[in-house]
Amino acid sequence: MRRLPPQMPMWPVHTWLPDAHVQAPTAGSVILAGVLLKMGGYGFIRFSLPMFPEASAHYAWLIYTLSMVAVVATSLIALVQHDMKKLIAYSSVAHMAIVTIGLFAFNVQGLEGSMIVMLSHGLVSGALFLSVGIIYDRLHTREIDRYGGLSINMPKYALFFMLFTMASVGLPGTSGFVGEFLALIGIYQASSWVAFICGTGVILGAAYMLYLYRRVAFGEQKNADAAAMADLDWREFTMAAALAVPVLWMGVYPETFLAPMRADIAALDARLARARPVGDAHLTAGKPAPAAAEHETHEAAPEGAH
Repeated sequence: MRRLPPQMPMWPVHTWLPDAHVQAPTAGSVILAGVLLKMGGYGFIRFSLPMFPEASAHYAWLIYTLSMVAVVATSLIALVQHDMKKLIAYSSVAHMAIVTIGLFAFNVQGLEGSMIVMLSHGLVSGALFLSVGIIYDRLHTREIDRYGGLSINMPKYALFFMLFTMASVGLPGTSGFVGEFLALIGIYQASSWVAFICGTGVILGAAYMLYLYRRVAFGEQKNADAAAMADLDWREFTMAAALAVPVLWMGVYPETFLAPMRADIAALDARLARARPVGDAHLTAGKPAPAAAEHETHEAAPEGAH
């Protein structure tokens, strides 16, 4: 696989991600989804927002527009995929779009939600690619139609796959719910319209992930080779359990993960306070905030007016 630099897969320059996942081995997909995709978000948090808060606020409308398109478009594309890796890869683009919108919400809830979404996505998406790799090693195909009814002959696999699927959807009690809920609260404080569009992404996410799980784990076993596959061995069970524990832990008691980042997020929020847009000003390019506009009018007034 050609070496790719770590970056944020933002629409419309996201097309490298599905191809990278398809060409990569299972371990490469897990590392790419769990670590490398977060480097772009880290760049926003570490450099763009604290070093250039005014410029970030000025172009927040652009980030919002691209991210909203990504949430809806890539979710619809994921619905029609036949390759399991491509489906999960397109879902990663939609989840990372929630991260970028939450970061540019310029409030504590959005920043905390984006951080938790990145942590959760690293665990859940990596676990989903691991789940695909487990059955790919047995049947050597990622075509969804080649499977079906795996809950009959692989019940332990179906259980873990269901947990990671529900976490990707955002089921309460899993890590996916905490991050998306906080991010959507922060987005709603910035713009209700943007929050509404992002909410449709949550619905579409449930559609394509549950559709995937139904075709893989349930239904009639039409292929004898898939029906003859063995369940998880001790090595695969250990890896899946090691990812399942933090997914549930983060969903049940997220304070363990929020507490270490709270002081840094508060410092970043204070840095962003002066540049924070007001209301739906995120979506308006080039217009100064009311305080800035009043200050400019005051300076432009003739001396006699004072």
